[in-house]
Formats: sequence, structure tokens, C-alpha cells
Amino acid sequence: MALPLAEFESVPVPLVKFTAKGRLIVANAAARNLLQDTTAEGVMFHELFEGLGRPVADWLDDIVQDRSPTRSEVLRASGLAGEVYLQVTLRRSFEKGQRGVLAVLQDATALKTLEAQFVQSQKMQAIGQLAGGVAHDFNNLLTAISGHCDLLLLRHTREDFDYADLVQIHQNANRAAALVNQLLAFSRKQTLKPERLDLADLLSDLAHLLNRLVGERVQMLLTHAHNLGAIRADKRQLEQVLINLVVNARDAMPSGGTIKITSKAVTLTTSLIRDNATVPVGEYAVIHVSDTGTGIPADLLTKIFEPFYTTKKLGEGTGLGLSTAYGIVKQSGGYIFVDSVMGQGTEFQLYFPLHLGPIETPEAPIKKVVLRQGEGVVLLVEDEAPVRAFASRALRLRGYTVLEAASAEDALSTLSDPDLHVDLFVTDVVMPGLDGPSWVAHALQDRPHVKVIFMSGYAEESLSEHQARIPNSVFLPKPFSLGDLTATVQSQLQ
Repeated sequence: MALPLAEFESVPVPLVKFTAKGRLIVANAAARNLLQDTTAEGVMFHELFEGLGRPVADWLDDIVQDRSPTRSEVLRASGLAGEVYLQVTLRRSFEKGQRGVLAVLQDATALKTLEAQFVQSQKMQAIGQLAGGVAHDFNNLLTAISGHCDLLLLRHTREDFDYADLVQIHQNANRAAALVNQLLAFSRKQTLKPERLDLADLLSDLAHLLNRLVGERVQMLLTHAHNLGAIRADKRQLEQVLINLVVNARDAMPSGGTIKITSKAVTLTTSLIRDNATVPVGEYAVIHVSDTGTGIPADLLTKIFEPFYTTKKLGEGTGLGLSTAYGIVKQSGGYIFVDSVMGQGTEFQLYFPLHLGPIETPEAPIKKVVLRQGEGVVLLVEDEAPVRAFASRALRLRGYTVLEAASAEDALSTLSDPDLHVDLFVTDVVMPGLDGPSWVAHALQDRPHVKVIFMSGYAEESLSEHQARIPNSVFLPKPFSLGDLTATVQSQLQ
């Protein structure tokens, strides 16, 4: 039963009510004081708090649909002076026939400050910030390199003297992009496409590839629990996690051994606390990946998830496999733990909350786009000149009319001509001045039927929230190839 407004206002605990979509309805006096009056009616959840590591819409939907009745997260309060952290606990509410979310707030700044004093936490946070900070610029460079390489390859055949060199440039640019993607996975800034997954099916489909990876000396045993239930995660990224763990297990058994992968359903009636993490009460699907290898020394267990940390010989690994697995699992709302005994082997445990909601309607499969000459006017907005030069040439080669702008302000100036017809906006997300979503939202007020492609070296945490409110928009991650760009443009203009 909902509290009367007067009682809600006077409760000494900070309380904020949100709609199911995350729009603020009302905050009581304690919450307004804690958030320093940043709680204007209508402000969005993601504008008040940051640092969740996954889309806010997913978390809110879990609460509203009762998939996760209560769950706390420590988030940073946006717009406040200094570093202010709050423990945010969400509960489902139901008032006047409408579902909503009640947020209970608690100042966690002292707890967060204490946590940050641990050297391990500082290392993990620092490398994550570094990865996210450089990824955008680095992926711009890779887009320009691989893109112009694509343009050169259009003018060369396999018989040409320079063809092999161009292929080498292209392949190494792709390898560099893969390394950046691994760093983004660790820093939890990569773009995930979560879907409802059956772990038994996923592991069965992956079994053939894993058996090929481990070779003849290693025996692979897979055991699935019946009626395990579904989880919600990015299938491709979860497969990458399992591949990384299996490859590490294989390398720990140079003379052969056994790798076991088991899955089971676990119901936690009390919170599981270990390794500075707390797994809340609830139902989980748990994957165990164990080996009979050499094991990991106890003093190294705290370091294995650090990027670039590896016990392998020089040239045998990048040190990014386990850090990638760590980032993907955490960004998917899960937990990863490790146990190891020297001379006996190592076991990783992956906890994923069960997806107990209704079965989602699967998206229509993406049809393979057959590239052809196109028609239409494209407004290309990109502050990096090499990327803009490549993209404009690529689109003109396909027959599109391209208008270029080096900033959002230049783009809006170009669109001030009411007689100018534009079919598609292709824009970078992170730019000086107005960012991509902001200028597009402004431009669509007068041109509501124009379609949009957002480009970025990484998906900022707030992008999915902005993009959800912009119709007819898709996301194109950098670095992209000539084919990726033209295929995306063509599919948007069909």
C-alpha cells in the first residue's frame, strides 16, 4: 500500500519514485537533501546516477517484471560536487494502476572511499578508465587506416604487386581492433546485445569448437543440468568468455588432462560474499569450468583478472583473456570467481541471474545485404578529418550524395536551409561541443522522418538511453570497413 504523500515526504529515509521507464515522479525531503535538489520532476534515472555498467532500462525492467525483486548497486551521483556514491536499492511499486519503481538511497561514499584504498581495486579502475579514454581516438585511427586500405584494395587485383602488402595492413588493423575490443570488455564500455539464452543449448553448440581448441591430449567433459532456465546475455560475448577459459585451461595442461564444463541451477537463500563481491539472494545459473592442470599460486589469484597480467612465456599470450572474461561477465550482471590448488588444478565459477520473465519475441534475422549503387542524400558529421574523408569517399563511390560537417554546429547550420533535402544522418557520438544524440534530437524536430546512424569508437553508457528516444536510429561501432558502412547506410535507406 502506497504511503500518503505527507508521510512519504517526512520519512527520514531518502526515497525516490520513478516510472517503469525511469522518469522521476517525486522525491521526498531526505532524498532532495542528499541529492542537493537535483531531483527535478521528469529527470531520468540515468541522469541522476552513473556507473551501473549495463543499460539502466534492463535493470528497471528486471524490477518491474519481478525478475529481480530487490537489488542494490553502488552508483555515482551525477551533477554533484566531488565524488558522491550512493547505494541504490530498487523495489517494484504499484500505484493508481501503474507499475513503477521505488528507489531507496543510502550514502555509500565512505564505503566506496575505503574500497578504493585497496591497491587491487585501484589498478582495475585505472586500467578501465585508460581503456575507455583512449579507445575512441584509437578506433578513429583504425577506421581511417582500414578504411583507406579498403579503398586501395578496390583498385588492385590479386595479381598486383602491392595487393599482398595491402592485405597485411588490413589484417593487422583488424588485430589491433580486436585488442582494443578486449580492453573495452574489461572496462565494461563495449556494446552488448543481450538476449534470452539457454545455457545448455549454447554449451552444446559450442562443444565442437571447444573440442577442436583443446586438441587430442586433453579430454573435454560437458554436463548440463535439466531445466536450468534461461539467462540474459550477449551470446557472442559469452561464447568468448568460455573460449578464453578453456584455452587457459588447455595451456595449464601441457602434458594433457581433463577439462570439465558443468552447468546447474542454484538458489541462494542468503547472500554469497567472497572476493570483495556480494551475490544477492536469488536464482542463478552457474557454469563451472575446471581443469587438472598445474594450478595458480595463492598469491597470484588476486592478480589474474588484471589486464596484461599473464604467467605465460613472452609471446604466448597478451594477458587479456581473463580480464576480458571478467569485464563481459560483470557487464552482463553476473559474477566470476576462481579457486585453485597447486598441482591439482583450477576452477572458475560464473554466476548469472536467471531470466524469469516472459519469453521475448525474437528479432527478425538480419538479411544479408547485397551491395548495390544507392540513391539519397547523406549528411556525414565527423570531427576526425581522416575518418570523414574515408566515409565520404566510400559513400560517393556507392552513388550517394554526401554533405560533410566537421561538428554538430556545422551540421545544424547546414540544415538551417529549409529547401535542403536530407535522407540520412551519419554522425559520430563523441564530438567537441554538442554530441551526436543531442544535435540529432534537435534536428529531428524539423525533420522527423530522417533516419540516423550513430558511429562511435565505444558505446558510452548513456548512448543507449539517448538512442532509445531517437526513432529510426542504428549504431555502427568503430572501426568499421567500407562494406560495413555502405551496407548499414543501404539498409537504413531501403
